[in-house]
Amino acid sequence: MTGSVLDLLAGRYGTGARPRAIPPEADGVVRAMPVVLRIERDPLPARTPLLEAAATAAVAVCLDPRALPGGEWHDAVETWIDGRIRKIARRARGAHWRAVQELPGVTVGIGGAEVRALLPGPVDDVPRTVSRLQIGGTELEPDEPGPVPAGAPRVLLNPHVEMTVGKAAAQVGHASMILGALRGWPVVDPADVPRFAVRTPAVGEWDRLVADLEAGAPGIAAVRDAGFTEVDPGTVTCLALPQTA
Repeated sequence: MTGSVLDLLAGRYGTGARPRAIPPEADGVVRAMPVVLRIERDPLPARTPLLEAAATAAVAVCLDPRALPGGEWHDAVETWIDGRIRKIARRARGAHWRAVQELPGVTVGIGGAEVRALLPGPVDDVPRTVSRLQIGGTELEPDEPGPVPAGAPRVLLNPHVEMTVGKAAAQVGHASMILGALRGWPVVDPADVPRFAVRTPAVGEWDRLVADLEAGAPGIAAVRDAGFTEVDPGTVTCLALPQTA
């Protein structure tokens, strides 16, 4: 156990391929983490670095010392993780991007792309600074990110399904949290959180990894989508794997 709020997630996933069923929130309040993608008109960020920043920022909020018991973020993050974890990706630029920097959260920059993961809270009580940001319009052209840097944990996107950048950003953020929980990552300052590498593998490699997952192979974390948007319920949208050699 790490002593972080991710311990709740580790207990949910254990070592099996499928997580334990989570009932609706006891208080009836639906909570989500806003994930704000910086998408300026010019220049546009590259798709892969933006997703890598999203994956890193989401888990960075959970590993932040402020999320420890007694910390100013603890209650909000713990309550969110203890329920049905949701993320809502929105895009921002210019003054709107600068405004969200004033809200509690963590900003991560990778390869010229920036994402700020904000403190989770009730979806019907979102600050005006966030609610005015658009959820759609996050499409970016595919890019060629190159080899995975040595030592980087990986998130692999399902090559069988298409997802918008906003949807993919939410999914990779969930994957990074699961991997951090299962690997027992310690509480650290945001600058020390491992930077993720997001890739879309060949179909054959993906199918092999999913077969390994279903067979109970250790070290693979999977995100299975609830199916509310874009993909069918139960779809494995991405896999997270530990650091490369």
